[in-house]
Amino acid sequence: MGNLLGGVSFREPTTVEDCDSTWQTDSEPEPEDPGPGGGSEGPGQEPAQPPEPASRRPSASPAPDQDAEAASSEQGDDSTEATAKPKRSFYAARDLYKYRHQYPNFKDIRYQNDLSNLRFYKNKIPFKPDGVYIEEVLNKWKGDYEKLEHNHTYIQWLFPLREQGLNFYAKELTTYEIEEFKKTKEAIRRFLLAYKMMLEFFGIKLTDKIGNVARAVNWQERFQHLNESQHNYLRITRILKSLGELGYESFKSPLVKFILHEALVENTIPNIKQSALEYFVYTIRDRRERRKLLRFAQKHYTPSENFIWGPPRKEQLEGSKAQKMSSPLASSHNSQTSMHKKAKDSKSSSSAVHLNSKTAEEKKVAPKEPVEQTDRTSPEPSNEAAKPSNTEDSNAGSVNSQPEKTVMNPTEKKESASPENNEEGENHNQDGESPGNTNCHEVVLVQ
Repeated sequence: MGNLLGGVSFREPTTVEDCDSTWQTDSEPEPEDPGPGGGSEGPGQEPAQPPEPASRRPSASPAPDQDAEAASSEQGDDSTEATAKPKRSFYAARDLYKYRHQYPNFKDIRYQNDLSNLRFYKNKIPFKPDGVYIEEVLNKWKGDYEKLEHNHTYIQWLFPLREQGLNFYAKELTTYEIEEFKKTKEAIRRFLLAYKMMLEFFGIKLTDKIGNVARAVNWQERFQHLNESQHNYLRITRILKSLGELGYESFKSPLVKFILHEALVENTIPNIKQSALEYFVYTIRDRRERRKLLRFAQKHYTPSENFIWGPPRKEQLEGSKAQKMSSPLASSHNSQTSMHKKAKDSKSSSSAVHLNSKTAEEKKVAPKEPVEQTDRTSPEPSNEAAKPSNTEDSNAGSVNSQPEKTVMNPTEKKESASPENNEEGENHNQDGESPGNTNCHEVVLVQ
């Protein structure tokens, strides 16, 4: 048949949050209960073609049974949840996301005339590998709890899905087969009888035609068994999925609500609460129904701080967003501040060097002014020495002025070798940090 969605490829979710749209919006009105055979999309229904999670790249979809098997291995281990805080399972979330969104990226690989599940329910073929017809199962297996408990090949035929189960003789449903199944009254009648048989096996009974349930006569014995046989939680998940596929979406919420009440309020099947919250609730396609069930569970869950299926806290979301927004701003502000400080430090250091060199030049020029006034007619050299523009200019000016003075004033050669000039040379070396100035100054002295 080709791709179920007409060749359109959807992005795979990569986190639990991508898979769970339960608390995306809480402003929708509460839904009206659809009648039996419901399951069509309403205002709160998950769309058949799911919205793409933001910023995700398309990837190849793993086979449906891979998620189912990974989720099954986790679902069958509920005994430790009383001692440790539960965690959301990504494999469970992804498996149920695909189910609620009509298995995106999954292809029908069977022909339209290969209606194995419908033919089984029409009592035309037996289920494999046991070779038993549906009428025999409904009439002779009903009440035989040992057979229903220990046989693991019939459940895939009684409650078919569009995914491969552990019985590889069972065939996956196709979209065409689902439509044909819903139109076949004989198949629908037997499907409901199979549902009643399994409810009785769990200690539950169907009370009306809209899916409400209650305790069966044998509930105490069967609840004790259900609390200890956790592989039956996988069967309940499969039954809930199959109800939605074959037109009985409205039957799910009453069953899940009943199980939550028995697990959390009556404490008759406490070991099932993890599977009920992680799997059973999320088989329901209407997010408003999921919210109602999760609010009910949150009121009765103990310890309350371990309830992880409620709405995310707004202050946490706002805090994380604010933190993400502030971190780049703070880093840019810090970088600007550090650059400003560096520029300021370099400016102050250059100013200090400039002042030191200027002071040194003033010291040099001050004692020689009387000599220059008596021996020279022009004060130009002293003016040039008093005008340094930067550190290098001041060093060059002081060096150039010295040979000028030695040439113009031969009698001052001895004065140029005085301690004052040595101190001036040390000041140049310290302020300018250039050993070349000392060499030039020594050359002048030798001259």
